[in-house]
Amino acid sequence: MMLEKFALRSLLAGVAMSALLASPAFAVTPADTLVEGFAIDDIISMDPGEAFEFSTAEVTGNTYDLLVRLDLADTSKVKGDLAESWKISDDGLVYTFKLKPGLKFASGNPITAADVAYSFERVVKLDKSPAFIIEQFGLNGDNVAEKAKAVDDTTFQFTVDKAYAPSFVLNCLSATVGSVVDSKLVKQHVATVAPTADYKYDNDFGNAWLKTGYAGSGPYKLREWRANEAVVMERNDNYHGEKAKLARVIYRNMKESSAQRLALEAGDIDVARNLEPNDLDAIAKNDKLTTTSAPKGTIYYISLNQKNPNLAKPEVRQAFKYLVDYDAMGSTILKGIGEIHQTFLPKGDLGALDENPFKLDVAKAKELLAKAGLPDGFKVTMDVRSGQPTTGMAESIQQTLGQAGIKLEIIPGDGKQTLTKYRARNHDIYIGNWGQDYFDPNSNAQTFASNPDNSDAGKTKTLAWRNAWDIPDLTKQTEAALLEKDAGKRADMYKDLEKKILDTSPFVIIHQQLEVAGLRKNLKGFKLGPSFDTNFVSAISKD
Repeated sequence: MMLEKFALRSLLAGVAMSALLASPAFAVTPADTLVEGFAIDDIISMDPGEAFEFSTAEVTGNTYDLLVRLDLADTSKVKGDLAESWKISDDGLVYTFKLKPGLKFASGNPITAADVAYSFERVVKLDKSPAFIIEQFGLNGDNVAEKAKAVDDTTFQFTVDKAYAPSFVLNCLSATVGSVVDSKLVKQHVATVAPTADYKYDNDFGNAWLKTGYAGSGPYKLREWRANEAVVMERNDNYHGEKAKLARVIYRNMKESSAQRLALEAGDIDVARNLEPNDLDAIAKNDKLTTTSAPKGTIYYISLNQKNPNLAKPEVRQAFKYLVDYDAMGSTILKGIGEIHQTFLPKGDLGALDENPFKLDVAKAKELLAKAGLPDGFKVTMDVRSGQPTTGMAESIQQTLGQAGIKLEIIPGDGKQTLTKYRARNHDIYIGNWGQDYFDPNSNAQTFASNPDNSDAGKTKTLAWRNAWDIPDLTKQTEAALLEKDAGKRADMYKDLEKKILDTSPFVIIHQQLEVAGLRKNLKGFKLGPSFDTNFVSAISKD
């Protein structure tokens, strides 16, 4: 296991990270340092304009600021982060933000509206995975300078293409892709590139540097990320709000639940983040430890690539939904960490359906496979990120699929490997999770029920696109729901979408996550947020 011998004492002495990995374990974490055991092998890039992974989002949420941020006291609202106030034009198209005075980046550079504008520009022109959250408002490389601009040093103006519900626009700006970067610092690290047919700009907007670099203003600053090993954050003394209570936070890449539990019991880590039911029960019985949990807007699912001719058959798609032992998973693999939930909107969202119509029914699945001309089943592969609960879920599904003659080969890999293959549409079946990018039903509807361009060159790379599911009618319905101002009517539109996804989609949605953590009782202020980017650590202290 990577970093099982990570030496915090050496870190505090400023020794290079490579030297730490072979050092003896340090039994008690320092009083000014939080150490979390966490599966962070999904991290691909630390650039907030590119990163779209769960672990990265947590780091970004603690190291970068936004114009507005989700209000944890009332998640139906947002509150100002860098923005002191904002107003919306009468026609609903222009959002004008006034920045708080005296703001600074961790570098010491002042934060201005020009930095906000540059942040939007680089997101749109880089056009990486999360860019669609901003681009969906009618922005592109040609118009972003006019649509997202600095009026003066403290005034930023954002112009959208339609009169959307204001809550939708503001919630999108609270996503991590809206992080504001230090333009002066980033521009010092810009690399020259040769324009191509797909990328017409002559520079990379600092993307290569920001993959491992840092240019933010959050309560913590990123000191170092070592892929599949560790993330180290240090307190940002230039932060505009209440300063972080601890000097540093370290995420150690620990994928196995048992390893996390043992390290927590030994005092090698302060928090264990990927606990399975048995280890969670053991920690709950330890008088030196405690547990906490929070429902997350994250759902686990398997998806069937429609480029595979067998998986593209409607009867096969439905058969898969009868070949998951939901009840057994709920009482074993997912006990205490998830709740069976088969619709794409998590509980708590506007229009969310609490309907779970599918049960394990091998006979029904066989009937459907026979109708599809596959009475003897077929062979297929599934890409699985190593670790729990996905490995256990995949093994359970492998067994139940086998009962209907479907021979499933599990292809294990780390988070980077499986995600890269999935995003290239090179999988047969993928098992993973999806968390809301912002607190609005469109966040999930857009990715599960919309695919504007199903070609390999399509730029709106939703989950429907990743699975080559061509759905022009559902795409139009998703767009219509987004523009419906009446909340009741809008909720009904999402319910209709959910029912159609249940019946016809290549998605088998299994459960909604209940995030859990085990922690040492000397920690104060530890709290899991409602989303993957709201697990804030700046308020944590130690007795």
